[in-house]
Order: sequence, then C-alpha cells, then structure tokens
Amino acid sequence: MRVATWNVNSLKQRLPRLLPWLDERQPDVACLQETKLADDALVELLGDELADRGYAVAAHGEATWNGVAIISRVGLDDVVKGVPGSPGFPRPEARAVSATCGGIRIVSVYVPNGRVPGSEHYEYKLAWLASLREMVAAGPRDTIVCGDMNVAPTDEDVFDPDAYVGHTHVTAPERAALAELQALGLHDVVRDRWPHERVFTYWDYRAGMFHQDLGMRIDLVLASAPVASRVRAAWVDRKARKGSGPSDHAPVIVDLDEAPDGDIGPVVPPPSAPATKRGLVKLPQSP
Repeated sequence: MRVATWNVNSLKQRLPRLLPWLDERQPDVACLQETKLADDALVELLGDELADRGYAVAAHGEATWNGVAIISRVGLDDVVKGVPGSPGFPRPEARAVSATCGGIRIVSVYVPNGRVPGSEHYEYKLAWLASLREMVAAGPRDTIVCGDMNVAPTDEDVFDPDAYVGHTHVTAPERAALAELQALGLHDVVRDRWPHERVFTYWDYRAGMFHQDLGMRIDLVLASAPVASRVRAAWVDRKARKGSGPSDHAPVIVDLDEAPDGDIGPVVPPPSAPATKRGLVKLPQSP
C-alpha cells in the first residue's frame, strides 16, 4: 500500500501536474493540502478523472484558501471533516479531513502557518495543534497523520537554523506542540528511515531556493507503531517539484509492506548542487 501526501498549493493550478503524477507514482492513498477549492468545485474539476483511475475522494475545502482532501482506491470510510473542538480564525477553517483507507485511519492536515511568533495567528496555530492531538489520541491504533505541518521538527530539517531566527516553523513552542502529537506514539517515518540525511520538502519559489536546495522539511508522515513497522520505503518525490508550474512543496511517499521502486530515497532525484555552507543566505522574506 502506497500512501502519499502533497501540498499542491492550488489544485486548479496543479491539475496538469497532479494527474500525470498519479499515473506515474500510483499511490493507493494520496492526501492533498491547500486545494483552495470548495468541495463541489473540486468534484466538478477532478471527480471524473479520479473515478476513471479508481479513486474515491473525501474533501473539506473552501474557495480561495486552505482546503484538504484524501483520494483513495483502497476504501474511504467514516469520513470526518475538520478537527472536533478546534479553534477558528475567527471561523473554523478547512484544515483537516480523515477517513479509514485500507484499514488505516488517515488524517490529512494543513496546519496553520502561524505568520509571526507571538501573533494571534501563532497562538491559533498552537491551539489548533493541541486540538489535533486530542482527536488523534481518541482515534484507533492504526493511524497515519500526514500533511503540511508547517513545523520543521529539528534544526536538521532546515537548510540553516540561523536564517530562521525570529521566524515561525522553528520556534520552541511549535516544535513542542508537534512533539506532543508524536508522543502519542507516532513515528516520523522519513526521518526514522533516513536519520542523518539532508531532506527537505518545501522550497520558496523565490531567489533560486529550490535549485540550491535551500529548503525545509515541513511535510511529514507520522505513523503509529503498527503502521510504521510496515514501512518499506519513505522518500521525497523531488521530481514533482521540478519543471514548469510546480507546487512549492514536493510529495512525500511511503510504501507499506512492499516497495514497488525499492528502498529508494531519501530524495528522488537528489539535488545536483546543494548549497551547504551556512550563514550566506537569508530567507527571501527577511529584511
């Protein structure tokens, strides 16, 4: 069973990339984030294409912003939209959808960005993560929580920790909130499989960040122990970030029980000329 997660950063814009990717990578379950489509618009845009490929879809979206979905060809049962008890900003946002696929409870999440440390949106992010933890804690034993967590778990998950000082995604409270979620017994399967490798999933569109491999690892697949024990491959599909019209995120792919492409990774294909010297590059949004 192949499970993937991908922040597509607008499903409508990414449709020419998504469908060929589905045909090439053949995920059994794909979790999508930042769909930026209301549910009826998503079905109108993609429903027939997915059905022709044997996929059912569960979506929780809104026009213009946010939005998540799960597509599955191994069952799609007990769909729940949102996270019970989670805060809004100020209203509830379309940031999570969950379903049982192939006997595993799958949760596709798009965690709030946080914007600026200490801001109202930052506090919203922390409260939202706490609500997610409560939901997962009450869930079944076989679980995967995946998606754009908007948190880099450690300094090893950013190209240069010094470049992120004063920014979100790397602060101690954010990392603590993510760690509390993982403390439920969830394994970061990519990092478990590649503990010492340079692995990123997001690169800013600006300043040639992708070509220099100046990124962050914020798209995660967190699996409970029974599911993590089944992992045979876990890797970042960097090819999907290349070429024309890509998302600024790459898909993360996890194979359970068998690995059709072998135990490849951690990044496929690897960057040809990564900029590894620290202290030379600022984030594009930095003053």
